[in-house]
Amino acid sequence: MEVITTTIPDVKLLKPKVFGDERGFFMESYNRANLREIAGIDEDFVQDNHSRSGRNVLRGLHYQTQQAQGKLVRVTAGEVFDVAVDLRQSSATFGQWAGTILSADNHHQFYVPAGFAHGFVVLSETADFLYKTTDYYAPEHEQCIRWDDPDIGIEWPHQGQPSLSAKDEAGLAFKDAVYYD
Repeated sequence: MEVITTTIPDVKLLKPKVFGDERGFFMESYNRANLREIAGIDEDFVQDNHSRSGRNVLRGLHYQTQQAQGKLVRVTAGEVFDVAVDLRQSSATFGQWAGTILSADNHHQFYVPAGFAHGFVVLSETADFLYKTTDYYAPEHEQCIRWDDPDIGIEWPHQGQPSLSAKDEAGLAFKDAVYYD
């Protein structure tokens, strides 16, 4: 596995070794010991989630004010642009974002630690998005920041107005959000 540090050092892009031939491919998608030893990620992932979305669907920017979730995300079909926004007030990168393309073709994974808002937009016809989390989903603690907040300034690579859920349409401005210490 190759580990690439993003513009936010705690957010990491992971490139697993993929072994392929004319029959297909094999890759190890999760190995706790390798994550700890190679990437410095020592997390206890407790829940796996899988979503499917169509082109231009944008989900996020989501986080939980309690039971904060670290996430290890990947795409098994299609392509997305994935984003993490630092909400840790004590961090030198508070309010900054890091983003990357995840696809079924590149097999990359994105590690988003607890203390970040997370979101993605689908660039392909559809995309299957899988993610491990370090804590359980707690809807009573879920928050959403607007995807297009000018104070964050994410450079989303989509065309036109994205397709949003009612929850994402009602996202808070970054300046009104609840942050972590």
